[in-house]
Amino acid sequence: MKKIIYSLFLLYGLVIFVGCKDITTEDTSKITYFVNFEILGDKTMLVKVGDTFNDPGVVATEGDTDVSSNVKVSGSVDSDVVGVYYITYSAINVDGYSASATRTVAVYNPAITTDIAGTYTVAAGSHRLALANDAIIPYDGYPVSISSVAPGIFYVSDYFGGYYDKRAGYGASYAMTGFISLNEDDSIEMLSSHVNGWGDGLDDLEDASYDPDSGTIQWGAVYVGAYSFNVILSK
Repeated sequence: MKKIIYSLFLLYGLVIFVGCKDITTEDTSKITYFVNFEILGDKTMLVKVGDTFNDPGVVATEGDTDVSSNVKVSGSVDSDVVGVYYITYSAINVDGYSASATRTVAVYNPAITTDIAGTYTVAAGSHRLALANDAIIPYDGYPVSISSVAPGIFYVSDYFGGYYDKRAGYGASYAMTGFISLNEDDSIEMLSSHVNGWGDGLDDLEDASYDPDSGTIQWGAVYVGAYSFNVILSK
């Protein structure tokens, strides 16, 4: 009986030994360097309307290697038209991973000297209009900030006037942000708009203007062909 048990122990030990010999470890870790961009000049550039835009470019490195020659540039600037433009620099590293950096270019009209930047409050009389049946939901009291980017060009924190962000409680991702331009006749034009939560923008910005006497701003922000957010802003 002892011989049988001893033989079983030997067999078990042999199986473990053989199994251990078949197990190998190999270090498969690898360091990959993403392309890093150094934007030359200002990350946000201001260009007077009618002037020429000259892109200073970027310096791109992958680890310690200069790969600037591999950078692809997309986007363009029409310096004859007031607006906000984007130049994107992108590159792919040796392991196939992509990276990018973006420069913002604001083309502005130096004749616009009025500054409408500030913190505003959505005033009484503001409402959401359902275009299908003219149903109105009034709302007011929510803050909207307007900040200066360049003479006559401003960033708007929420074209909706806080309707979804504050009133509905959806949060900041549902504020419709964007850029506007102020014209010499105090009318306002939309340059861009975007709401992160839904990934789209406004259809149009109607009857937008600034009243220098009262200091109020108003617009009708048309969204998804279904609603017009008629917002009155006062300081």
